[in-house]
Amino acid sequence: MEPLLETKLDISESIATITLNRPNKLNAWTEIMEREVRSAMLVADQDESVRAIILTGEGRGFCAGADMSLLQSIANQGSSSLIPNAHTATGDFAQKYSYFPALSKPVIAAINGPVVGLGLILTLYCDLRFASDSAKFSTTFARRGLIAEYGIAWMLPRIVGLPHALDLLFTARSIDAAEALRIGLVNQVFPQATFAENVRAYVRDLVSLSSPRSLRIMKQQIYQGLSQTLSEASQLADAEILKSLDCEDFKEGVAHFLEKRAPRFTGK
Repeated sequence: MEPLLETKLDISESIATITLNRPNKLNAWTEIMEREVRSAMLVADQDESVRAIILTGEGRGFCAGADMSLLQSIANQGSSSLIPNAHTATGDFAQKYSYFPALSKPVIAAINGPVVGLGLILTLYCDLRFASDSAKFSTTFARRGLIAEYGIAWMLPRIVGLPHALDLLFTARSIDAAEALRIGLVNQVFPQATFAENVRAYVRDLVSLSSPRSLRIMKQQIYQGLSQTLSEASQLADAEILKSLDCEDFKEGVAHFLEKRAPRFTGK
């Protein structure tokens, strides 16, 4: 992996933390950042010691959207200057920014401050979203003469429902963390002073108490289920439960409960 210029990657306690690291620009998104986040995500997903991934921002913001210099270049040069898609696979979760659901491990957005435009899209493709009580959210596209980019028109209604999605996209208004929680855009809101500690405590419990194999299979089931019928989802569950009954994590799940001790899951 190349040295990181605009992001940071830390791996400890079975958690990989990827931090957008342009705090003087509110972590505005660049081509370099795109490549580095993708590389760090793949490194974390392939590392057997990692059981969950946190994506967050350095400083007082999560991500202020695409860097204005990038937008200016596109405005001057036209669509030919758009960043090419570096992901050659096909499918719903193999597009430019939609690959987080295809990773085998939970991806958690720790939204430590303002998140706008493309930054907001990144959080939608995370599995869970936690916000600081000082966070602000905006789609912003309608106020830049743009459209619902990179699949947000598909993902946002599935998270907050159609009426809220249309409101957020049409008006591009800014909402606070309390409203984001009320409409289901985020899972929980934590005080800014203890935000990082609260998120890490949640993820620490996740990686220590839940079977990595269970998390991996359930993540696959959930995202496949978005395009399945109930019958198809049920048939997949029937097949997966039979596999689970033969796995090491199932045996450990029963053993640690009966022995009243902490689990020692292997992910197998």
